[in-house]
Amino acid sequence: MSDQLYQDIGMQFASDHGVISGQMFGKPCLKANNKAFAAFFKGEMVFKLGQEEISQIRDKYSGAVNWDPSGKKRPMKDWLQVPAEFGEDWASLANQALDFVVGSK
Repeated sequence: MSDQLYQDIGMQFASDHGVISGQMFGKPCLKANNKAFAAFFKGEMVFKLGQEEISQIRDKYSGAVNWDPSGKKRPMKDWLQVPAEFGEDWASLANQALDFVVGSK
């Protein structure tokens, strides 16, 4: 179910924003301007939002953690992994992530 939601968001963003699908650390991801802004990992969606934004919204998403794609306790400070139970917010978080990545140089 969460995989289908990720794919739906990817297709919508491809249509609306010219986003492409790709791979990052061997995981499926969405890219804009050749920069990843969202990924799918262990049934959850991951968003590049930046440290500041993550510190403001993390408590809203119980179980959300900084993404650790290697599993070696080296979480990425700018990436938030959001559980599938918050799937209704994934599209808006993807929009935020897209804005963060496209706006950052």
